[in-house]
Amino acid sequence: MIKHIVFWDLLEEAEGKSKWENAKIIKEKLEALVGVIPGLIDAEVGLNVNGGEYDAALVSTFESMDALKSYDCHPEHVKVREFVSKVRISRVAIDYEL
Repeated sequence: MIKHIVFWDLLEEAEGKSKWENAKIIKEKLEALVGVIPGLIDAEVGLNVNGGEYDAALVSTFESMDALKSYDCHPEHVKVREFVSKVRISRVAIDYEL
């Protein structure tokens, strides 16, 4: 299995919404991909309530590296990624084997 973790620093305002409104949209959209994208076992998005450099984090688990690669180009994930790219300043990620 593969653990995929992503952190985002979000713009204060983008797409006509505040940072926190966009963070909630990201959470809703990414968590909804479980059961839609084969090989995605779970996905949880947390919103940072304690300040710091990043505003939101995704913690997800995949059956395999191939499943993660398929997720990356899956049309439903691409839609979410396109939205996130409009509302973020930066992104960092790490993938590791369990």
